[in-house]
Amino acid sequence: MGEFVNLEVSDGVGTIRLDRPKMNALNMVVQEEIRAAAQEATDRDDVKAVVVWGGERVFAAGADVKEMAEMSHTDMVKRSGGLQSAISAVARIPKPVVAAITGYALGGGCELALCADVRFAADNAVLGQPEILLGIIPGAGGTQRLARLVGPAKAKDLIFTGRFVNADEALAIGLVDRLVPADQVYAEAVAWASQFSKGATFALRAAKESIDRGLEVDLETGLEIERQQFAALFATEDRSLGMGSFVERGPGKAEFVGR
Repeated sequence: MGEFVNLEVSDGVGTIRLDRPKMNALNMVVQEEIRAAAQEATDRDDVKAVVVWGGERVFAAGADVKEMAEMSHTDMVKRSGGLQSAISAVARIPKPVVAAITGYALGGGCELALCADVRFAADNAVLGQPEILLGIIPGAGGTQRLARLVGPAKAKDLIFTGRFVNADEALAIGLVDRLVPADQVYAEAVAWASQFSKGATFALRAAKESIDRGLEVDLETGLEIERQQFAALFATEDRSLGMGSFVERGPGKAEFVGR
């Protein structure tokens, strides 16, 4: 159990819950606790999908600027790799991950949301990468993941200006995937994650890895990644169960065992 970040598990869904009053600022302790929670979610067989949530008021309003303001160049040379890898640990969870965004998701908070596979946002949520206003740039993946998600021109607009994006614009540019009333964001995210609680675990893992790794390489290499993942699934018990069930009873009726 962390001081500010915990993994809470119920019915196959693990919630990585941030709780550092008042705004879930991502100081070094929070960063490392996010890493630990992501690793636990990865390792636990009873976690089939993950929700990242900052609570009812705010997702995460960014890094702890007071902490960073005291750091020298050499301090940040030492810390920047740990910062990136702590947030990236969420992206590396080999299971479906959804960010439930309420209130502000700014700076490091937006970068954390970008690590999810999908993002559900409150209709009053505010997102952005305002690091330029501090004389710096995003340092936990924002320049890379944002550009891949919304395209380089939109990413440059947001990062160059540091402006905030309301929920409607975030949906329009593809920064978030679904808008819901603020009091329903977490429930909607859990409902999405719950559909995988009895899913084909290794097929989901293979699908996520094929997509994520494929985006990092050329098409031919991506196709080879897909081919290898596809063929490997024929060694799983779930593949046998899924195809057997389809032949006998039609689609969508298989009961998978996660092996």
